[in-house]
Amino acid sequence: MAKRYLIETFGCQMNVHDSERMAGLLEHAGYVPATEDAGPDVVVVHTCSVRERAEDKLYARLAELSAAQDDGRSKPVVAVTGCVAQQEGESLAKRHPGVDIVVGTQALKRLPDLLADVEQGVGSSQAVDINPYEDVSFPLGVVRRSDPVKAYVTVIEGCNDYCSYCVVPYTRGHERMRPLADIVAEVSHAVQGGRREVHLLGQIVNHYVAPDRPGTDFAGLLEAVHEVPGVERIRFASPHPRHVTPRMIEAMRVLPRVCRHLHLPLQSGSNRVLARMRRRHTREQYLDLVDALRAAMPSIALSTDMIVGFPGESAEDFEDSLSLVRRVRYTSMFSFKYSPRPHTLAAKRLPDDVPEPEKTRRIIVLQDTQKDIQLTLHQAVIGSTVSVLADSVSRRRADELAGRTGSNVVVNFPGPPDWIGRFIDVRVERAGPNSLSGRPVSVEGVPLRTGDTRLHSGAAGR
Repeated sequence: MAKRYLIETFGCQMNVHDSERMAGLLEHAGYVPATEDAGPDVVVVHTCSVRERAEDKLYARLAELSAAQDDGRSKPVVAVTGCVAQQEGESLAKRHPGVDIVVGTQALKRLPDLLADVEQGVGSSQAVDINPYEDVSFPLGVVRRSDPVKAYVTVIEGCNDYCSYCVVPYTRGHERMRPLADIVAEVSHAVQGGRREVHLLGQIVNHYVAPDRPGTDFAGLLEAVHEVPGVERIRFASPHPRHVTPRMIEAMRVLPRVCRHLHLPLQSGSNRVLARMRRRHTREQYLDLVDALRAAMPSIALSTDMIVGFPGESAEDFEDSLSLVRRVRYTSMFSFKYSPRPHTLAAKRLPDDVPEPEKTRRIIVLQDTQKDIQLTLHQAVIGSTVSVLADSVSRRRADELAGRTGSNVVVNFPGPPDWIGRFIDVRVERAGPNSLSGRPVSVEGVPLRTGDTRLHSGAAGR
């Protein structure tokens, strides 16, 4: 009887894609997904250490697994993978004896072999592998994609920037580029499997330079992916502002399948804080870039990341961040209170001197400011028709679907499940700060009759 696995994922899109890779490797090794009726023989907890809260979730989950064993329930093999595994290594296994396997970020391909060793009693009772692998290739076709509509494709592993707050270079290693040929082959394979949208991933995705095609930069990568037959939308995350080149802007402008949305992490609007963060750009350079992007693409949507309460951040520094947010008017934002991360320069050299209540006050003010901006931007769309790639059942209602516009705005609308994976034109009727809602007017270009949301696959063709 096949053994069953469960993968629990914390963190970013790259972690989600790592979990898809591990699922494919496990199924290739003969495992099957666990179900509600048949619990897992193997639990893989794929971790994130970018924020302190993500680590706390790991330790809470390990406590739950230990409690289940204490209650007499059968113990699955427990594997901890990803960034916390890379960061903590053997100490994680020693502190949590219920953990059987610890696998770092670059040794994920070893997971089936380590499981086999533990299950067969080879070596010690715990297996730890956090050695970095220079090889960033991955067997084509092994990935078990969890999303029926979009495909994640890694183009870069690791990071060389060493921003003072960021743990990624210590957990993901130095920057390694995948060959362009491998990326294009994976995109082609994903499209042949029915995915219509491709997300190119990397810690600094726009720093890409093809190791197998000299002179091909990130703009060249966008051009190559754009040429793959069947690709209908291209997104990427996350770029660094200082690597946004005129060639990249021009590629985004002229390639119609590249979405007019750019996630452009800022972290702070204060030059003094940006310098302490080692971001290597200024407030003025960032705003010049925003102006250049909007001059080339007036409709481009910008989103960002922000940190409040960084060591030494004064009230004036925080006001600089607020003023920049009001100036740029982002369509969305990920915002966080600063927490020291192990091994980082900020944790070693800068005292965490902004009191926790003040961090909380600042993030509430920042998020309220951003919420007001988003609501205003969304209300301006009411009455217009937007093209939405339906990707899931709506979180709000079981009889609604959800999808995203090219500018990455969530839209909810009534429709049957077999519209998932299709392009729907939606007339926007309502707007909130986090999403739009409306009524569908056409499916894949085929007009709907008034009130008709029951059109099925045979009637709308693709």
